[in-house]
Amino acid sequence: MDWGGLGLNVVVSALAVGACVSALWAVAVRIEDVSIIDIFWGPGFAVVAGVTLALGSGPSARRWLLFVMAATWGFRLGGYLWSRNHGKGEDRRYTAMRRRVGEGFNRHALVHVFLFQGLMMWLVSMPIQVGGYVENPHVAVNVWLGVGLWAIGLTFEAVGDFQLARFKAEPANADEVMDRGLWRYTRHPNYFGDACVWWGIWLVVAGHWVGVLTVFAPALMTFLLVRVTGKALLERRLGRSRPGYAEYVARTSGFLPRRPRTI
Repeated sequence: MDWGGLGLNVVVSALAVGACVSALWAVAVRIEDVSIIDIFWGPGFAVVAGVTLALGSGPSARRWLLFVMAATWGFRLGGYLWSRNHGKGEDRRYTAMRRRVGEGFNRHALVHVFLFQGLMMWLVSMPIQVGGYVENPHVAVNVWLGVGLWAIGLTFEAVGDFQLARFKAEPANADEVMDRGLWRYTRHPNYFGDACVWWGIWLVVAGHWVGVLTVFAPALMTFLLVRVTGKALLERRLGRSRPGYAEYVARTSGFLPRRPRTI
């Protein structure tokens, strides 16, 4: 295990992510739209994976695999969010924050939005960074399981996003609850898929004891999705604004897919 190389990697990755989110913050101040940080959330992980691909001393096959896994997921998500949000102005969450904070919002956004998301990217990507340096080049069962779980997660997320976008495109569905396709089995197929992606990436590096120790990273991502910026925040808003959402909640799993309950 190249501990010195790994130490350099985590520092360079932190600097790279910090530079990216700081530059985005400067753009956001100029255009008065903090929402652009959300588009960078996925590609930001590809930045870390790219640093590790370039600097890592572990087997190149694993470094390339981790880079492809992170970049495929990240740029798909970033592209989807860009196409969904482009031209629609600042997201209502940030607009509400702007009103609540008032003067000094730009400094607040730098710390609590941009740098915070950069820190989360850096922490959640730790399995990728460690995976670039561990020295077990053989293909083990954990790698196949990890790639399989990643593929399931990516499919869930992409299909769920596609189904939701198609549903929202119909004017007749403006006040309706999306309960079709994957959304019939879980209220958040995209978030469930997101979690699977990062547990899959962790499994790829879990063949080495140092990789196992990075289990905090997918656990953190899952916590963010379920309790902080994902499911919890969205459901509070939908519960207030969407008729019929309480009934949907009563019959549909909140995260793990399963058959709808009979109510």
